[in-house]
Amino acid sequence: MKIERILSIVLLLLERKKVSSSELAKMFEVTPRTIFRDIETITKAGIPITSSPGVNGGFSIMERYKFEKKIFTQAEILVLILGLNSIHSTVSSDEVLNAIAKVKSLISENENRLVDKLIAIDPSPWFGSTLVKPPGLGQIRTAIEEDRLITFEYLDPFEGMTPLELTIEPCRLVLKNSVWYMQGFCTEKGGFRMFKVSRISSLVTHHDTFKKREIEDEVLDITEKELIHLTLLFDQSLIPYMREYCGEKNIRLYEGAKWIAKFPFIANDHGYTHLLSFGDKCECIEPEHVRSELTKRIEGIYKVYSN
Repeated sequence: MKIERILSIVLLLLERKKVSSSELAKMFEVTPRTIFRDIETITKAGIPITSSPGVNGGFSIMERYKFEKKIFTQAEILVLILGLNSIHSTVSSDEVLNAIAKVKSLISENENRLVDKLIAIDPSPWFGSTLVKPPGLGQIRTAIEEDRLITFEYLDPFEGMTPLELTIEPCRLVLKNSVWYMQGFCTEKGGFRMFKVSRISSLVTHHDTFKKREIEDEVLDITEKELIHLTLLFDQSLIPYMREYCGEKNIRLYEGAKWIAKFPFIANDHGYTHLLSFGDKCECIEPEHVRSELTKRIEGIYKVYSN
């Protein structure tokens, strides 16, 4: 994991005067090219790294730079630990635990106990199986770090049940709503796309490398382009849920025990399944095309159970 490796490099350079790129690459089982990128990231973070050429050359932290353990406040340490804990179930446990231990070493035992009492994160679901890393996540991460092309088969239920074979320039991994996605440039269609990692199979990493492109952040907001708002009439028993999902300002009393909500919605199978889960406690007032589609789905369910 990149964040754990970078933190380890910083701590190593604090302990030793100089370390070569080849030694670091061997230690972390990555290429020297990846190490150079890590050093660049550390420098951008404000830690001055110097490099010296030659047989006895390597990287070192400037002597005048004093890295105090108190460079992080208790609040900042808490933020770091919360961030690491939040991805505990989706990346390697050893990597996260090592990173947490190193971050906690920056504060005293008393402060650590206080941090542990302040908040706890359990990212596992209430029901169903525990979240796990999808197969291929580590291979994709390595390809991203080394700028290598990847080829894989991708099953998109919205484009049919036949897997598509794609060649992609992987740019970065995205963890959204506890689901891993890979953002990459599709060489065939000539544009950035998002791929759900769990739908990727037959993954192959090529020896061919590519020059990284400027990542388009708007690709991450793809849902915004498809998002519409429904007018829902719902029973007061759904008020707690609607407050969480729609926000207080988007719900209002209609009459009696009925309320109105402005409900964010994407017209796909997941969206319609979500609406139908409210049963007879909720009615879609508008738009008409969503109401019509719900009617068709309800009639289909009725036919299944009426036979």
